Amino acid sequence: MSFIRRAATVLAAATAITAGLALPALAHVTIQPGSAEQGGFTKVAFRVPNERDDASTVKLEVSFPTDHPLAFVSVKPVSGWDVKVTEGKLPTPVKTEDGELTEAVTKIVWSGGKIAPGEFQEFEVSMGKLPTDTDTLVFPTKQEYSGGEVVDWADAPKTDGTEAEHPAPTLKLVPPAAASSTSYATPTAAAAQAAPSVTPVAASASSSSSDGTARLLGGAGLAVGVIGVVTAAVALRRRPTA
Repeated sequence: MSFIRRAATVLAAATAITAGLALPALAHVTIQPGSAEQGGFTKVAFRVPNERDDASTVKLEVSFPTDHPLAFVSVKPVSGWDVKVTEGKLPTPVKTEDGELTEAVTKIVWSGGKIAPGEFQEFEVSMGKLPTDTDTLVFPTKQEYSGGEVVDWADAPKTDGTEAEHPAPTLKLVPPAAASSTSYATPTAAAAQAAPSVTPVAASASSSSSDGTARLLGGAGLAVGVIGVVTAAVALRRRPTA
């Protein structure tokens, strides 16, 4: 019984370590980079990992804020994907430095392509001017799979700092002095960044390998856990009885 209890304790500890290492592999739809300069123009990418082993992502629908609308929005073509940019009337006209906005981009939909299991894709958008009276912009997003499942990434950020179950891609807006190098001064510069086309392979190659790293860490943690259990079991069996 003592041997069984000790082996169970080692197994529980190894499992806990393995789970902790594997958690980063649970990726969500995010916006990259996560911050931009208030009052400026920026280029962002909606990073979409496929979280299913038996289906491909075939559609992405991103809703744009209407309480802080963006006057200039353009998209970068993605090979194999069709894109539809929808403009609509705002619930309430919004005054900006460029005048009063009554219409703005409300939604962008990418469809016709495929993100296979174990892969991700980035969809780039150039936009501005970013508002100066808020520190966040939230982009509720729907991810549709080939089997018909739709995952709604629409949960707003929690005030306590913890992550929601289905967090919406959120862009943090920072003062000019703290802005990242990805923001742009004028619409012309932003549009120039959006001109060339990009293929899914190129986008994946040029993007961060954080998702792959997380999966490797998860696998390494599992291996460490199994080795620990086996080693402990062998040691306990070889231990001489009193």
